[in-house]
Amino acid sequence: MVLLSDPDAAMMKAYQAYGEKTLYGKTVSGVIRSTVLICPDGIVRKHWTKVAKADQHPAQVLAYLNEFSTKEECA
Repeated sequence: MVLLSDPDAAMMKAYQAYGEKTLYGKTVSGVIRSTVLICPDGIVRKHWTKVAKADQHPAQVLAYLNEFSTKEECA
């Protein structure tokens, strides 16, 4: 697993994970909670654009990864 540092938010903007959102009724700019699965070949395999329930999301991602690993392999 590789972790990415993105201090200027360039990567987050490219993946639509940074921008305008509504927070307590006000429009603000900031991180939009999302998850992107990128295989080593650089292909985006899955993009969860809205993560509404952060406590349930890891289980959703893990379930997808378990299913994904049995059907497809990253190239």
